[in-house]
Formats: sequence, C-alpha cells, structure tokens
Amino acid sequence: MRPLSDLERQRLAKLERIRAQGIDPYPPRSHRTHTTTEAIAAFLSAEAEGQEGPEVTVAGRLRSVRVMGKITFAHIEDGSGKIQLFFRLNDLGQERYDHFKRDFDLGDFLEAQGRLFRTRTGEITVQVQRFAMLAKALSPLPVVKEQVVDGKVIRYSAFSDVEERYRQRYADLATNPEVREVFRKRARLIAALRQFLDERGFLEVETPILQPVYGGAAARPFITHHNQLHQDLYLRISFELYLKRLLVGMYERVYEIGRDFRNEGVSFKHNPEFTQLEFYVAYADYNDVMALTEEMIAYTAEQVLGSRRLTYQGHEIDLTPPWTRLTLREAIYNACGIDYTEHPTRDSLAEAMRALGHEPSPSSSWGKLVDSLLSHYVEPSLIQPTFVLDYPVDITPLAKRKPDDPTHVERFEGFIGGMEICNAFTELNDPLDQEQRFIEQGRAYDAGDEEAHPMDEDYLQAMRYGMPPNGGFGMGIDRLTMLFTDKASIREVILFPHLRPRT
Repeated sequence: MRPLSDLERQRLAKLERIRAQGIDPYPPRSHRTHTTTEAIAAFLSAEAEGQEGPEVTVAGRLRSVRVMGKITFAHIEDGSGKIQLFFRLNDLGQERYDHFKRDFDLGDFLEAQGRLFRTRTGEITVQVQRFAMLAKALSPLPVVKEQVVDGKVIRYSAFSDVEERYRQRYADLATNPEVREVFRKRARLIAALRQFLDERGFLEVETPILQPVYGGAAARPFITHHNQLHQDLYLRISFELYLKRLLVGMYERVYEIGRDFRNEGVSFKHNPEFTQLEFYVAYADYNDVMALTEEMIAYTAEQVLGSRRLTYQGHEIDLTPPWTRLTLREAIYNACGIDYTEHPTRDSLAEAMRALGHEPSPSSSWGKLVDSLLSHYVEPSLIQPTFVLDYPVDITPLAKRKPDDPTHVERFEGFIGGMEICNAFTELNDPLDQEQRFIEQGRAYDAGDEEAHPMDEDYLQAMRYGMPPNGGFGMGIDRLTMLFTDKASIREVILFPHLRPRT
C-alpha cells in the first residue's frame, strides 16, 4: 500500500477525533428528503404561492466552504445538482459550529436539515439547523483548474496524466461533471436503441457469454477453462450464431445488447471488452437492414441529442437518411486507384499495393489485403454517413453470395466520422454452403490465421432444420457513443477501459 500524504494523515486524524466524540463518520443510513434539484423546485413552488420556504433534508458531497466569522457558506453536490448551505453560530451553538469548521473537508459527504430561503444575492439556500457526517473522505479529490477565456469558463483536467483519469475513473467522475454527462448520454443512447427496436416488434434476448465454439466475427478469442466439466470455453466474440439459432426456433426479430470480448490490440477505437448491439430480421436482406439502420441511428440522435445533426472532431455530420451508398470496389478504386478485382491473387494485389508505397503484411491473405486497403485509404475519408457494399466472399464467411457475382457477398459496413460503426449481411442460410465455408476457414486457421472461423457443428445442425432468409446487423455501442459525445478515444466512453499494468 502506498504511503499516506500529509493531507491524508491530517484527515485520518480528524476521523479518529470524530470517532472519539462518539460520532460514526460512516453511519448506516441517510435521512434525505429531497435531492438538491427537488429542494430548489419545492422552494420555487412555495415562493410562487407566497409561502415560506419548506424544511428539507439534503445530502451530498461538500464542494466549497467560505468561513466568515460566525457564519459559513458552503455548497454540496449530489447526483442532480448543487445547493448552498448556510451555517450560523447562533443556530447551531459553538460546539456544533466548531465541529463543522474543524472536522469537515472538501469531498466529505454530509446531510443538512433546515428551512430554505433566498439570500440577498438571490441564491436559494438551506439555513442549517442540523447536520451530520455521512462519509469522511480520507483522500482529497484532485483539483480541477478553471480559467475564464473570452467570457467562457474553461475547465482543465485535475489529472496531468490522462491514463490516471481512466485508472481512477471514480475520481474523474467525482471532479468532472462533463465526464458524468458522457455516461448519462451513453445510457440514453442505449435506451433509445432499445425503444426503437422494441417498438418495431423485436424481442430482446440473452445468449451465452461462455461458448464451447466461438464464432460470428473475425477475431481472436479469450480462452478460459471450466474445471468441473474439464472443458475449454471461449468468451464470445459475437452473438451472431446464437441469435440466428433463434430464427430457426421461429422468432422473427431478435436483438441483444451486451459485452463481446476480442483478444486483439488496444487503440483509440478498440478495447478488448466492448458493448455490441446485434439484431436479426427474418425475411429481410441487407437492403432492408440498411434502411432500418439509417432510420435507427437518426432516431437515436433525435432522442439523445435533440437533432439529426452532430459535430464530431470539427466535422458537421448529418445523419438524415438516405445515406450515401457505394460498393467496396468503387470506394477503394476512388481512394487509391486499385481495382482489386483485376488482381485476383494475393501476390498480384500485394505488388499493386507496394507500387503505392503501402507494404502489405506478409501473412495477410488476399481478402485481408482488400480489407487493409479499405482501412488505410477509404475509412478515414468517410466522414458523412456512408454504406460500403458488397465484400469478397473469403473475408465474409457468414453472408449470402450476390446472385450476379458469386465472388462477392451481400454485406455492408456503415461509416461515420472516419470510422466503422456497423457491419451487416444478407445472412447465409444454406447449410451446405455454410459447411463448405467453415471447412475453408479451418484451412485458413491451420495455415496460421487465428481469426478464422472454427467449425460449429451445432450451428450447422440448427441450419439443417431450416433457417428463414434473414438480414443481420452488428454495431459497436462504444463507437456510436464516441460520435454522440464528440470523443476521439474509446477510453473516454468506457467507464473502466482496459489499461496496461503500471510499470
């Protein structure tokens, strides 16, 4: 355990003094009657009717203290807002008044009972008649610096090291209301997505997180072990194969919002543990899913932001449907001049990439080289909402082939703000075709591709009972939250992001 600072030792001494007085600095319950916002509303209501301010008991974290001889003004903050407290020697007596001044510190939680009034400056205030410690803060919160620039108050982070903000998210939230608002907005975003899907007849379900066979995405899984069953299990990388089993079971519209886990690199838009929305619709194809997607995201923006327009990293973005649509082939050709269909082998495509100064990974297959062209040349430029359509079959083993081009599948990815937001297919429902693709993926795995799909015999059995034609969709909640809150890093929208150990 790290050594205590001087301030922490001082606070610990106050804690011991409080206990010596027979006072519990961490009592088992509070007697709060109003949040700070409710208290202010109650006063305004009474004031409008010409009545005396009501008596309330409020509680919160002590944010400021101004001692002025025999009177003291303070502010407390709870989850709804702030309110001013007025302590007066004549109301409390010398012992209680001195107890507050001597033993309470910024960051402590307290409750205060008294009647509301309005000060000469017009601020609604509690005239404290009784107060009590609810929780003594032994460590002082980091200090947020403020500066007025052109009439605006600019707040500077209390943490000099941004990683420390993530490591101590509790302190980050306690000191930065704008950070708390990010996660409130995230919660409203998820609620809006649920409402949109529920209103359209979707059923929310839960599928296994621990899976005997992973699948549904191209990613390396985390592996764990069940001791009693003597069985290796995988943390899911996708919900897809289980959700599509439910279509076989005669549910026509299903969705899940939950955690996926991928044992891959960490970046500004990747975290090993992340939140995903997936839905599947029977009797629909990727064109239907595209229309549903743009409608859903525009609806969510209206519910969360009050507008279909938002600003992301200096770009004004309009989410109003219809969104731009272009094929993967034309998107890559327009961006770098390579028509990947003219380079049907890995070596040919790699040579064309080298001619652009883009050195391909020697372990990448032809399909992964195509995907790298998309990531490198196309994705950063797709600021306005755009659907990129029709992907090579060998990088999309769960999608249905295009009837007029069996080398490609009916797949789209949605891009906004220069990053991928969602991925969707016309889902493959032919069990024989699916089995053959699993076999091909198995060969890729044997050749060293750890992200290839393994054979899932139970999923194939489900398909053999008959799966209706359907369209499927997956979207990262974290990335959509980044867009809606104008954050450039996924760590800003995950409460407790994964971090490397301290060195």
